Amino acid sequence: MKDKNTEDPERSALSRRRLVKFAGVGATLAAAAPLVGAGAAFGNEDDDDRRGPGGSGDSRRRAWRAGDHHVHSEYSGSFDTTKNPPVFKKGADAVYPIVTNAIMAKNFGLSWAMCTDHGGPTHSKVNLEQAYPDLLRSRVLVPEVLQFWGMEFDAPALDHHTLMIPHHTDEARQLFELEQRFAKLDPFPADPGRDTEAKMVEFLKAAKDMRRKPLVIAHHASRSAPGLGVYGQDTPREFRNGNDAAPDIYVGFEGAPGHQAGPLNGGARGGYGNYPTHGGFDQMTARVGGLWDALLGEGRRWWITATSDSHVHWTRGGSDFWPGEYSKTHVLARQDYADIMDGLRNGRIWVGTGDLIRTLDVTASNRGDVASVGETITVTNRGRTDVEIEIRFRPLDGENANGDRPEVRRVDLIVGKITGRSEDRDSDTNPTTKVVARFGRRDWRKQGDEYVVKHTLRDVDGDLYARVRGTSTDEAEPLADGLESPWDDLWFYSNPVFVKVR
Repeated sequence: MKDKNTEDPERSALSRRRLVKFAGVGATLAAAAPLVGAGAAFGNEDDDDRRGPGGSGDSRRRAWRAGDHHVHSEYSGSFDTTKNPPVFKKGADAVYPIVTNAIMAKNFGLSWAMCTDHGGPTHSKVNLEQAYPDLLRSRVLVPEVLQFWGMEFDAPALDHHTLMIPHHTDEARQLFELEQRFAKLDPFPADPGRDTEAKMVEFLKAAKDMRRKPLVIAHHASRSAPGLGVYGQDTPREFRNGNDAAPDIYVGFEGAPGHQAGPLNGGARGGYGNYPTHGGFDQMTARVGGLWDALLGEGRRWWITATSDSHVHWTRGGSDFWPGEYSKTHVLARQDYADIMDGLRNGRIWVGTGDLIRTLDVTASNRGDVASVGETITVTNRGRTDVEIEIRFRPLDGENANGDRPEVRRVDLIVGKITGRSEDRDSDTNPTTKVVARFGRRDWRKQGDEYVVKHTLRDVDGDLYARVRGTSTDEAEPLADGLESPWDDLWFYSNPVFVKVR
């Protein structure tokens, strides 16, 4: 009986021939390289020996699974609007076939990814008739990577957003309906009435009422911001209004935007040419007590992610890394579409750059009750109200995609109070949020292949949240980015765990 884990040479040759047919030169070159990752540093996430409450050794149980929900293909193209209907041309903005992205995602250790191409006049029809069949082929050719269907939604009145569609037999029709009805650039001729915040709220309410609920996550939220705390296309008020309209649909923004390879070609990190990122992270996330903390301080379940926004690799003159090469969004989930979406929807997420670490677990506990990221622990003020925070992380046990062996220099525990909804919908600060503890190498202890840090929050008397970040640098706070190599400035962030006092 043939070992199912042994590659069949005939099947391998057939697969590569099919890649040539469906994907072109880029995928052919990629297929010529090993398809099973880049060594120990990029092994299958199913090999993790403990993840989450479900225990270990069972493929049905949840594990940290790295992915990327913002990846462009050659279907981010252009439209000739001198003709009616407009004529679409592939490869004008992003250049790689869908399957090439899937191959590279697999190569850099991703378990899931999402095709998010730009819209445009009548793009909903292009997605349905041209791009979606290629996605179906890519799923067959690269089954190891769960490949979601969706788009980079032209959000009314805002910058781009992920629109992730649940995996089901009518997923293509569901995206077609939403894009055709609500994407601001889809009408031809153009319709200025589509570009309003009211239309965005209408879109979110329509999505919320669907039986199969999509996800919406803001992209590069401060890329148009002209300064610190001065916002552009995306504003605090709009995030609050959208989250109020559909709290289980509109769930967060990119903490670390894509285009992180910009400095390698003399450009701005993230493409943030007006006001820079900090340590590769958007100012809304990187500033302690800033907008993210303001939203969390209202009790909102608002999450951060990290993506590649891959269009053209930096070695070909672009500003991008391949999916998973530099940024990863880790979701605690089973290896199935529904549970990964559930993890994204409910904040079972941590993010990192440069593979500084491989796993991150943050828990809050009180008298035997435990909550992890995205979850809530309830503490009664009639008893002991100390809350134990435990941080566990696994360092990289090999080289990252740049051939480096990065090391964690510091881990920060950040805590903020939850005080209820703000009357000022433009508020972007939470003055209660502080770095309550900083941990260096002498502060964590080795436990198996993980490092463990513990800290006690004494006499907790009100609702709060705790989140964690870590870095390879000596910066007390992430500094505004210049032209330094992104590989020398690595960070990871957890999403929060919540504490409710009653």
